[in-house]
Amino acid sequence: MFDVAIIGCGITGAAVSYELSKYDLKIVVLERENDIAMGTTKANSAVIHAGYDPSPETLMAKLDVEGVLLAKDICEKLDVPHLHCGAFVLALTEEEVATVEFLHERAIENGVEEVTVLEKEEILELEPNVSENVIVALHAPTAMIVDPWEYTLALAETAVRNGTELKLNCDVTGITEADGIYKIQTSKGEIKARAVINAAGLHADEIHNMVAPPEFTITPAKGEYWLLDKSEGTRVNSVLFQCPTKAGKGVLVTPTVHGNLIVGPGNIAATDKDDVATTRDELEYVKTTAKKSVPGIDFSAVIRSFSGNRAHTEIDDFIIKEIKPGFVDLAGIKSPGLTAAPAIAKMAAELLEDGGIELNEKQDYIDSRKRVRFNKLSPDEKSALIKNNPAYGHVICRCETVTAGEILDALNSPIPPHSIDAVKRRTGAGMGRCQGGFCGPRVLEILAKHYGCDPTEVLQDKVGTYILTSATKEQV
Repeated sequence: MFDVAIIGCGITGAAVSYELSKYDLKIVVLERENDIAMGTTKANSAVIHAGYDPSPETLMAKLDVEGVLLAKDICEKLDVPHLHCGAFVLALTEEEVATVEFLHERAIENGVEEVTVLEKEEILELEPNVSENVIVALHAPTAMIVDPWEYTLALAETAVRNGTELKLNCDVTGITEADGIYKIQTSKGEIKARAVINAAGLHADEIHNMVAPPEFTITPAKGEYWLLDKSEGTRVNSVLFQCPTKAGKGVLVTPTVHGNLIVGPGNIAATDKDDVATTRDELEYVKTTAKKSVPGIDFSAVIRSFSGNRAHTEIDDFIIKEIKPGFVDLAGIKSPGLTAAPAIAKMAAELLEDGGIELNEKQDYIDSRKRVRFNKLSPDEKSALIKNNPAYGHVICRCETVTAGEILDALNSPIPPHSIDAVKRRTGAGMGRCQGGFCGPRVLEILAKHYGCDPTEVLQDKVGTYILTSATKEQV
């Protein structure tokens, strides 16, 4: 019997698990994939938004502005890579000047701090590669970028360190309720809980419909991205948006915390919630549109293209409410969901408390985390680390200078990786120019040795993504 069961471990579910793990509660997180952050969280723009875009009366506006402050604090406490780079919204035509002025007024109404409107000369001084067509721009210095994978992992790991139980490969197939107890049918058997948090992302409507009549429908919207090499990483210094439309925030150009440049997303309706294929036409659209903001981008430096789906509903806001005693929906968490996640988690905790779940703070709560990043250390720090543990002297990923020691750290962490891509999300091995061409086989070897399995059993990513089928020659 659990006090709270959280369904889904993307950024929203992880943030809720982190928030609730501060209290004397027995918590379980149910994730259908073999790792966390495998849905929308895995493929997004990695931007912590300032809060100027949502309508003031919405939950999105309130929780965005709250979430920025919470995110900064969490990233510092839990050692999550982030960069306070700020954001611009560019007006490239006279018609768009009015949009920038409108967003400035909205930002002030939403409580966004330090936001200003800059003229062309000021913009080009800060961002010299922006189009000469720029007229004015909204400047929001409080925006930042983050590593969304590690942000989610840090939240979930902290929850696990504080007693939360995480069940991976645990697909929810049905839910019943009787006498105030929810019985959750899963691929790993029945789980009982006094309260349930529905943080199932793209599948939140399906979970909702297991316990209540349909109220909303999740419609996936696909966004496709270009990831460019570090040779393009200094092309811009901030997050650059074009003026938003009804279709969304539009195509952005932004550096990443790893030193690359990311461009996207497009915005097309997906036919399948799990459809993350990229298309020539949509990538070409993203490329052409991005060049309106930054004409000099060298798209020949692409090292990867990818896409992700966002959870849209017919309600133009987050859906955060208790739909029946002890059952809370966190649905339609589209942008700025990554930003708002810790504020959403606090709101969910309040709803549970209002519903009768006692929130008594733990006296011995662990709220810190540190990770070795070998490529960020000084020569003296590297030498000392290798002297203490020679595994840190064995470079596995040459592009990102990731060592065997860091991979072994991940394998012995509270939420260890079970695939090559899971190692990439934790350590960066495979994120460089060759995209795992050199280090992939070595990571596979480490995984097979650690788990005592045959190399043919090692996965690239999700369940079923096997790489090897059989041996082709004997070792001598």
